[in-house]
Amino acid sequence: MASETYLGNPNLKNVGQNVEWTEETLQEYVKCKDDPLHFVENYVKIIHVDQGLVPFEMYPYQREMIHKFNDNRFVICKMPRQTGKSTTIIAFLLHYLLFNESVNIAMLANKGATARELLSRLQLAYEHLPKWLQQGVVIWNKGNIEVENGSKVVAAATSSSAVRGSSFNIIFLDEFAHVPQNIAESFFTSVYPTISSGESTKVLIVSTPLGLNMFYKMWIEAEEGRSDYVPIEVHWSEMPGRDGKWKEETIRNTSEVQFTQEFECEFVGSTYTLIAPSKLRTMVFKSPVHSANNLDVYEQPKKNRTYALVADTAQGKGVDYSAFSVFDVSEMPYKQVAVYRDNQISPMLYPNVIYNVGNKYNNAHVLVEVNDIGSQVADTLHYDLEYENIMIITMRGRAGQQIGGGFAKNIQLGLRTSKQIKRIGCAALKDLIEQDQLIVPDFNTIKELTTFALQNNTYQAEEGSHDDIAMTLVIFGWLVQQRYFKEMTNMDIRKKMWEEQMETLEQDMLPFGIIDDGQEPESFKDDKGTVWTVDDESQRVYY
Repeated sequence: MASETYLGNPNLKNVGQNVEWTEETLQEYVKCKDDPLHFVENYVKIIHVDQGLVPFEMYPYQREMIHKFNDNRFVICKMPRQTGKSTTIIAFLLHYLLFNESVNIAMLANKGATARELLSRLQLAYEHLPKWLQQGVVIWNKGNIEVENGSKVVAAATSSSAVRGSSFNIIFLDEFAHVPQNIAESFFTSVYPTISSGESTKVLIVSTPLGLNMFYKMWIEAEEGRSDYVPIEVHWSEMPGRDGKWKEETIRNTSEVQFTQEFECEFVGSTYTLIAPSKLRTMVFKSPVHSANNLDVYEQPKKNRTYALVADTAQGKGVDYSAFSVFDVSEMPYKQVAVYRDNQISPMLYPNVIYNVGNKYNNAHVLVEVNDIGSQVADTLHYDLEYENIMIITMRGRAGQQIGGGFAKNIQLGLRTSKQIKRIGCAALKDLIEQDQLIVPDFNTIKELTTFALQNNTYQAEEGSHDDIAMTLVIFGWLVQQRYFKEMTNMDIRKKMWEEQMETLEQDMLPFGIIDDGQEPESFKDDKGTVWTVDDESQRVYY
């Protein structure tokens, strides 16, 4: 005779065990199946940090989360630390597991150990359910479980291979903002066919922000209605016991930057970025109007407009990216209208891409960085493809590199980035962006700027990040300072920015107007017939 318990665990029901139903338990079972909130509030137990095993008493925002998980396919939650976000979603997944037959659930976190810990919390809640609510257990491991109704739960680290080859009804992504960017991108590339294969599949994302990454992009798109994700945001003050005093104590024990990121849920980037963090937070990315072959187009070419293309070259070995930005320089503010980014393209093929895009954008003025193998790209573009509008650099001794017409002796095709060039370019780029004279709509560009920070007395990408597109902006910043560029575009950006700044200062320094209260001033006439008037403000007498 088969044991009533699974592997001797008295809290788990074995497969094939009969349950004695009463009218009361039958009605309660139907209630639990129809209403996830009723099930969670009456039957789910959790571990409280102070009180141990307790019933799950939900806060209002947690009830709203359960409702939205149940009613929507795609939900994304931006929530502070220690607000019970993972516990809430585990309770919902437990309901889904029990009352749906033959469903597959994936619990994915930034680390495999974290995912298994989440599964252990689901297992704990399962063990403390009444036997008439449980399904018989088929498999009960640290990394996966299967119950009698054919439903399964798998816990794993978020990666492109985590769900490959399997079909899942629910994919739960915990702390998705903490998943490295390259893994996050490859994960969604591999998982989207799984999601789109069903009409009722769900993706539930819960995280605390960490910089401007894929979670940030998905959150902004959800908030602005550009995707199917339903956003849920919770403020730290919605958690009972958290008030102004608690905030002061937390900041005192950690730091204001930590509190801003982990409790205020601000998408804070690096601390010492070239562009001020306050400005980076206000930069809004847009969806490309056209995207193909690693080229994102934000504005199609227009007649009688002047464009500049700035290119950075990599070796095409899957590490750094060959990248270029196309700018509309016809008028201010300048606009980034197209971005190309590819870490696999060969330097032999890269010139063809530049040639095609440059021609499309009214024979754009092309400036190629030639530090590494960029000279090969510039030579191919000029001599083999005969692209005429490539910018030529003149070497002028102590004056350094300057854009010229190509008639001097010491010339080169493209710009060799030096400390001086980078310093000038960074200073100019900072002014352009912070004074709204350069519009950047590309998400990858903004993302790179959030990690383009001061290290070892120079601005560069932080470890694990890239700055290939950011460097095209730095070189563009150097370009707009060149006399040849000003003549080419008939625009002196420094003069224009100075005039705008002076106009703002003049408006702030306008003299205070004269106030007339409508009353006649107090006056008197002396013996000689002179009329004297009393100034009410200074109490001085004058004639």
